[in-house]
Amino acid sequence: MSGTQSGTCFCGAVEIKVTGEPNAMGYCHCESCRSWSAGPVNAFTLWSPEAVEVTKGAENIATFQKTDMSQRQFCQLCGGHVMTAHPPLNMIDVYAATIPGLTFVPQVHVNYANTVLPMRDGLPKLKDFPAEFGGSGELVAE
Repeated sequence: MSGTQSGTCFCGAVEIKVTGEPNAMGYCHCESCRSWSAGPVNAFTLWSPEAVEVTKGAENIATFQKTDMSQRQFCQLCGGHVMTAHPPLNMIDVYAATIPGLTFVPQVHVNYANTVLPMRDGLPKLKDFPAEFGGSGELVAE
């Protein structure tokens, strides 16, 4: 999967490029991600900051920060969600839908204790976050 993939916001004013492979891919079920994405789950791809580049329209990016954990970035022109910086983790979540050419291969569910859409896919279901990201690392049943 290595190489370069490109994506855009909803209107195309913001373009991004990701290089290499994501550090992780999966689904987040927390209330914040559900509300932000306007969906029952959010499909994430986590990248090192060096692997993510805004190649067009950086001046159109606005940021909303509800907590110290997440800086959600979106296009000011169309409102299209692009990515979320996670400074404490030194990672950037580029929403899977933002990178249409990327083969999405989820590895985990996080914040599954908050799910509103049970998914029986055999993947690990974490109650909150992995221990290395400050969570309990506790698994919950499908």
